Amino acid sequence: MWKVTLQAFGVLLLAWFFFGNSVLGWFQQNNVKPQTQHSEEPSEASSDSQDQSCFCHLTGVLDDCFCDVESIDVFNNFKLYPRIKRLTEKDYFRYYRVNLKRPCPFWAEDAHCAIKDCHVEPCPESKIPVGIKSGNYNKYSHAANTNSDVTECEQAKELGAINSTLSNQSKQAFADWARHDDAQDYFCELDDETSPDSEYVDLLLNPERFTGYKGPSAWRVWNSIYEENCFKPRSVYRPLNPLAPSRGDDDGEVFYKWLEGLCLEKRVFYRLISGLHSSINIHLCAEFLLDEGWGRSVWGPNVQEFRQRFDTAETKGEGTRRLKNLYFLYLIELRALYKVAPYFERAFVNLYTGNQQEDGATKELLLQVFNEIKAFPMHFDEKSMFAGHKIEAKMLKEEFRLHFKNISRIMDCVGCSKCRVWGKLQTQGLGTALKILFSEKEIQNLPEHSPSKGFQLTRQEIVALLNGFARLSTSIQQLHSFRLLLKDNR
Repeated sequence: MWKVTLQAFGVLLLAWFFFGNSVLGWFQQNNVKPQTQHSEEPSEASSDSQDQSCFCHLTGVLDDCFCDVESIDVFNNFKLYPRIKRLTEKDYFRYYRVNLKRPCPFWAEDAHCAIKDCHVEPCPESKIPVGIKSGNYNKYSHAANTNSDVTECEQAKELGAINSTLSNQSKQAFADWARHDDAQDYFCELDDETSPDSEYVDLLLNPERFTGYKGPSAWRVWNSIYEENCFKPRSVYRPLNPLAPSRGDDDGEVFYKWLEGLCLEKRVFYRLISGLHSSINIHLCAEFLLDEGWGRSVWGPNVQEFRQRFDTAETKGEGTRRLKNLYFLYLIELRALYKVAPYFERAFVNLYTGNQQEDGATKELLLQVFNEIKAFPMHFDEKSMFAGHKIEAKMLKEEFRLHFKNISRIMDCVGCSKCRVWGKLQTQGLGTALKILFSEKEIQNLPEHSPSKGFQLTRQEIVALLNGFARLSTSIQQLHSFRLLLKDNR
């Protein structure tokens, strides 16, 4: 018996000698690692897959256009984001006029946020930035003071409470910035800038971040946006709102087959709103209130919150769709900036604040942003929209406009004042982008040396357009940061 066993063992050795190298060569060529019961490799690979599940499908070409995610990431993060960030820090773009006292037109809003981060807390008169309150505000004046008051004001603010106090001189300066818009069809319900309830908010002192505002009040706002304005078919019963507490049994990616039955324009509308919602969610996850101990709040990225909103497993596959809609919205607003560049490139158009040197630097930086945008090779083609029968296309465009205008009115129902500021700004920014895309002929016929009666942008629209796009640019940059955090947390 021992003799037979030794013979069999010898045969196995010979077989391994002749064929073993071939087997190992196949494993190496196909990147397959022979696994044993004690191998640590499968566990590590599984962990990496789980941590990157928010991004594993966020790749390739986007629907309804011919641009890919990777090209946008490189273009935005390395070329455009640094410039757009500096631009929105300029005086012209940092002050946004808004009426926070307008009542909700759709329901009695009795759930105003009681959290201190939601509320308006005025900045004292002595702390108002000198570039706004000083001197004679005509187009040739120069700011004469230092920036020490600005620093003190930033130190005095508590958790980014809204700074809404301005002197009469400052209000007169902003009045000088006003632009006349002659009978344009707005996509947004604009605040009356002459109303005594309208006030200027310093966006740099009031960054968009998680204030603690959530629950039924926030859910009702987004539910109204999705259910009443996103062209949802009557045959679809499940709520579109990702925040809805109960979404039925047909959750997940399969649910969105109803979108395939919509025309391009209505499909685009839903994707714009979904993209805007995703962008806002990313901002809240990236600037989350992590700690309030010892009288000082700590803000920073919340990876778990990000996973809850975008992880493939947590969202039953919907997270990737939401992120792709963000990229789609980015392309839409990028295209609008490309189209409106000739409006700003005219020599007589100034971004006026009263500080001649600052205004020149702001205009130069804006033109640099436009030059970068012009170099981007994969712009969205809006000509495919509203391209059918003239009468039907006109009716559809008007329906599109009215639905979006209605969403802008819903922003007055947001209970958190700071959230309302940023909600109004970003919806107005998108509304201005849509106005630009549907005013192509008027922009092409702009006179070179004088204002046009056919197409005008108010200062309010300009500030909202650039800041709104800056928020999208920031969202894509923050996605890169979350990618690295997820990888480090393995």
